[in-house]
Amino acid sequence: MAVRARLTPPRVPQTDWPWHKIKASSLKASLLFNGGRRMEAENFLASGFGTRVAIEAKASGWTRLVNVARTWQPSRLKGIQVSPEFGTPFLAATQVYDVRPVPRKWLSLNRTGDHAQRFVKEGTILVTCSGSVGRATLAHSTIKDILISHDLLRIDAVDPDWWGWIYAYLRAPTVREMMKAAQYGHIIKHLETHHLDDLPILQVGPAVRKQFDQLSKEIIRLREEAHSLVDEAEKIYESAIGAAPDQGDGSTGFSTTASAMFGRGRRLEGNFHNPIARSAEAAVRANGRRIDYVYDLVEEVFVPGRFKHVYGDEGVPYLDSAQILEVAPDIDKRVLSLQGEKQAGYLIDKGTLLVPCSGQLHGIIGSVVLATDWHEGKVLTNHILRIVPKAKPDIRIGYLQMVLGHPRLGRPRVLKGAFGSSVPELSPSDISAISVPRLSSEIEDKIADAMEQAAASRAHADEIEERISDEAENYLNAFLAGKAHASEAEA
Repeated sequence: MAVRARLTPPRVPQTDWPWHKIKASSLKASLLFNGGRRMEAENFLASGFGTRVAIEAKASGWTRLVNVARTWQPSRLKGIQVSPEFGTPFLAATQVYDVRPVPRKWLSLNRTGDHAQRFVKEGTILVTCSGSVGRATLAHSTIKDILISHDLLRIDAVDPDWWGWIYAYLRAPTVREMMKAAQYGHIIKHLETHHLDDLPILQVGPAVRKQFDQLSKEIIRLREEAHSLVDEAEKIYESAIGAAPDQGDGSTGFSTTASAMFGRGRRLEGNFHNPIARSAEAAVRANGRRIDYVYDLVEEVFVPGRFKHVYGDEGVPYLDSAQILEVAPDIDKRVLSLQGEKQAGYLIDKGTLLVPCSGQLHGIIGSVVLATDWHEGKVLTNHILRIVPKAKPDIRIGYLQMVLGHPRLGRPRVLKGAFGSSVPELSPSDISAISVPRLSSEIEDKIADAMEQAAASRAHADEIEERISDEAENYLNAFLAGKAHASEAEA
């Protein structure tokens, strides 16, 4: 009998499953059929579930979150979207974690049910309850008078003395794992208010609560300070340059000359010729004492090459392009594949300007971040463009950050160079060729001082966030281990 020719060798019969081992365990029936009646196996196999059982096995020293805080959530939003001049700005859940949230939708206030409950007051603890659940943050002035998505749970302390401890406790990694162990849903995970109400929380003494209260207030103060400094710097810069003429939001069509399209550079993308960038460029050139270019003022503008991403617990902390624009981002990845000299192009020094260079034009691409001590020692993705200052700078880096990052006079000029259809990109050559207006040294120093201090304040706030979450984690570990320094827990 003829045998058909094969393109590949015959496969060896597989007698065992070669890819992974099944994760399984046995549980008491009482754990399955208690008040929650949870039947999802993954919840009981999660590390947070084991921690929760261990806490609840203790006779004292803990209570339910519902006894010390009120967790609530507005009803599902059914708003009517309108144009900015007629609406109230709205933020999705993830936008609240941005250093400077930028609304992309405006809703009709009169047609938004329970709109008063959708504004958030300063200091309210917010927790994500859809998608990546359990991430906590504190509300501050950047979201004042803005409608906030119902996909964030609101937590108010019953006793104000507990506020700082509640926030620090929810920030602890182990506590977030406990929240994830209570989530439900197949594709998109969710948390409900009663899941947090039932969460066990340690009872700590007044001295500990006061310490966390002060640190949490300092976080808000630093973020408010940074926000005010940037606003002040933008006003100084705009006063010196002059406001660019209002060209709308770019949603309508426009015309340009054939010579502009087919001249040097030969740029045929419509965005390159948009009137918003043109008017900003005209304002900059008309009002600067002189015009320099980025390539004359800095040491280097570059994007590192791609690398193979291999992650592991022993690796170097990794930041993607979205995380450098967030408050206290979750650093949940560590890179193993970059060792020794290979790390050189991906680690950055304090004072480097960081520009996300890949993404949609309405998103993070073209934003400008000033690197601080907090960024050092971390691997940054190759989707972040680096602008490295000179050893003996000709310009203050804080002023250059304002020139490139000003929302009306800077960022539109950066974005006009974006190329690509599905995912626009920024090239080092386009960023290097951006014109920089030079002002009096006094004005440039004022702007630079404000921007550099704002970056330092944000970095300090992030450091405190990490500190309080680590300390809360230590209290929890000590409580579970029955060690002495957890004896401050109240009965």
